[in-house]
Amino acid sequence: MSFVVPTDATSWIEVEPESDFPIQNLPFGIAEIGGSFELATRVGETVVLLGPLARAGLITWDEERLMGSKPTMLQVSAEELSSLRMELFAQLSSEKPFDALLKAQCLLPASMVQMAVPKVTAFIDFYSGINHASNVGRMFRPDQPPLLPNYRHLPVGYNGRASSVIISDQPVVRPKGQTKGADDTAPTYGPTKELDFELEMGFYLGEGTEIGDTVPIEEAESKMIGFVLVNDWSARDVQRWEYQPLGPFLAKSFATSISPWIVTLDALSPFRKQGPAQDPAVLPHLKQHGPEHFDIKLEVLLQTAKASKPQVISRTNALELYWSAAQQLAHQASNGTPLEAGDLYASGTISGTEPDAFGSMLELTWRGTKPIVIEETGEERKFLEDGDRLTFRGYCEGPEYRVGFGEVTAEIMPAQ
Repeated sequence: MSFVVPTDATSWIEVEPESDFPIQNLPFGIAEIGGSFELATRVGETVVLLGPLARAGLITWDEERLMGSKPTMLQVSAEELSSLRMELFAQLSSEKPFDALLKAQCLLPASMVQMAVPKVTAFIDFYSGINHASNVGRMFRPDQPPLLPNYRHLPVGYNGRASSVIISDQPVVRPKGQTKGADDTAPTYGPTKELDFELEMGFYLGEGTEIGDTVPIEEAESKMIGFVLVNDWSARDVQRWEYQPLGPFLAKSFATSISPWIVTLDALSPFRKQGPAQDPAVLPHLKQHGPEHFDIKLEVLLQTAKASKPQVISRTNALELYWSAAQQLAHQASNGTPLEAGDLYASGTISGTEPDAFGSMLELTWRGTKPIVIEETGEERKFLEDGDRLTFRGYCEGPEYRVGFGEVTAEIMPAQ
């Protein structure tokens, strides 16, 4: 079961034409209200709390699943989520809006609501952006093929740190770590000098599996709640020194920022498209049929402490991913590892083929050799500096409306 809102549908809640949140979106997020948490959706610039709707009998969800502890809210099947969106659509697109009392109980201006991160049970980061992987290979292994032999056969990934996933607008403190200069110097400990962002998409799971179970590729999406924007911050100088032979560790675990609204696969389904051709053909358990990717336009904006406005420094598209979300999940489960509701999966850095479509400072400045110039102030950036504010935006756009994710934003604070 899936539910796609008609393209010509409108809501009695006001929505601006360029809004990321028309009635066709109906995303889900967790609002923090007076120290407690409540599941909510958003229409235009209005947050709609779902608890009062359940108490009024307008939706059929158990109130205990809508309010209280954060983990409970994400334990939901795709079918249940489609049914909930259908009920919300019936109420929010009705010609007869809520009465004054119900409006006062459940409608809040988005600018006045503090959103919270759903509790993350595990964080898994993939490396599915083939252009990013190729660029990194060219930089660090110039005398070898840019992609390692396994890249086109499986979605490369690693297990990250769930406890450091943070919500948009939460500051990021510059991390410290060991770095090493020339080969004959000893490593030193201190703040990273090469703080970077990584432009990624992520998806949450609403259902888990038992240990020993696998997930068939055709069932993978049915376990997903929806997608968010992800900034998986990186300390490049720390990573260079520590990552061999076991991969990322402290250079990646200090912070991962996500956007607060989870956009469902139902809302994204009108924007499905075929991704890059996979050559050689993948093994049968990873073979996916039909349009497996989503046409999500992505952009990165940087505002320095001296600038009065942000500057777009990159534009790309989620269609650049080599491995789809379904393939990532099917691969993760292929060895029988147990999945859990609340698991968060990130795609890996999404870069286009052109220099202005790269998804990290590492690529945009090509290891610092081509600094970004801030047009307003004349400042240069090789990597991110204290006081810089970074913002990701993402949206799907059709002729009648757009379905978007809002923003994920964070300001860099000095090391402590």
